[in-house]
Amino acid sequence: MRIALGVEYDGSRFCGWQKQPQLRSVQETLNKAVSCIAGEEVNTVCAGRTDAEVHALGQVIHFDTNAVRPNQAWVRGVNSSLPQDVCVLWAKEVDKEFHARFSALSRTYHYWLYSHPIRPALAYPYLGWTHTPLNLSVMEEAIGYLLGEQDFSAFRSSECQAKSPIKTMYDAHLISQGALIQFVFRANAFLHHMVRNLVGALVSVGQGRESAQWIKYLLEQKDRTLAAPTFAPHGLYLNKIEYSEGWQIPVNSGRPHFFI
Repeated sequence: MRIALGVEYDGSRFCGWQKQPQLRSVQETLNKAVSCIAGEEVNTVCAGRTDAEVHALGQVIHFDTNAVRPNQAWVRGVNSSLPQDVCVLWAKEVDKEFHARFSALSRTYHYWLYSHPIRPALAYPYLGWTHTPLNLSVMEEAIGYLLGEQDFSAFRSSECQAKSPIKTMYDAHLISQGALIQFVFRANAFLHHMVRNLVGALVSVGQGRESAQWIKYLLEQKDRTLAAPTFAPHGLYLNKIEYSEGWQIPVNSGRPHFFI
């Protein structure tokens, strides 16, 4: 039997999704909680691996088990074995052909940036921050260059293991809400550190260090060393994963509620 779960987590105190020796990972935490309810060892697979201190509002995972449990047990039961910074939102039995990662059509990441002279205190683990004023109109022009099928080598981590740097960006825009700026990126897939590198470049444009056309130049040059530094992980959220309607997988449409 294959079960899919929707998961939300605060990545502040995790080394990231993937289990690593001697470190606290989201995957290992979920493996233990799900195994407790299943009564057997279970290994979870996610739709998108997140880095240390990166959060998720709509992560989707799946696992195989011989245990037969009602969906409520996979939600409430697993949650009773999870720490407070991880929560199962829904559970659904799926066909064996469903795969949380390979069946996904798109992933959407949001990055929340606090643009203010004084850094945040209470919301620090959940927001990126810049103290310099930003020119939003120039940033809006720059972000438009990211749309479509592109080679994102200039925004790819040196540790990235993806077979190809070519990804399709379906949507890229920003929303200003006072001192908060929300970056929205929706693509078929993302490279390691890609969103944080994109935000770093866009902030450089907003600060007036580079022109909007610089983003186009970086895409053409395909050289990571020419781009801006990787931005902080705190403000990054895996917001939702989309699948074909036939799988009937719930899609998260929410947003962080603890600082908004």
